[in-house]
Amino acid sequence: MTWTAPSVPRPRPGSLTADEATLLPGVLDWHRTTLLRKCAGLTGEQLAERSTPPSNLSLLGLVRHMAKVERIWFRERFAGQPLEKLYSTPEQKDADFEALDPARAEEDYACLLEECRLADAAAAGASLDDTFTYDGEVFSLRFVYVHMIGEYARHNGHADLLRERVDGETGA
Repeated sequence: MTWTAPSVPRPRPGSLTADEATLLPGVLDWHRTTLLRKCAGLTGEQLAERSTPPSNLSLLGLVRHMAKVERIWFRERFAGQPLEKLYSTPEQKDADFEALDPARAEEDYACLLEECRLADAAAAGASLDDTFTYDGEVFSLRFVYVHMIGEYARHNGHADLLRERVDGETGA
């Protein structure tokens, strides 16, 4: 039986006037769900379908990329966890987009879900004002949320176009 990305319910909208500590994680969850909804119902082969040459973009590549970015910003940088790199190597920086295997799509999808869960755990109980230093610069958890929301928003725009190219589906 061929695996297809599952249908994902949209999270319940929270208060649009909530404090930042409530609002930012909620907006991030909404964007995470948007990417997953763009993948819903597609097979690994469809998820790996690239846009237009020379672009290396695909929905599966975006799933893998966002798993990598979740790990980097929340777990490696904010929480300071020493972790192996996910997908990319010094020899192949864009392996998250380029080294795709449609047969591993279910595993890659599950990896994104797990990285989101672990990212949430890394930030649980922390203040948005908590900081870390990376590459000589001081960052706050607030910045991480804003950066991740922007990262998802940009790639969800790509996902809209990729999904429409794969099967004509729009919206979600």
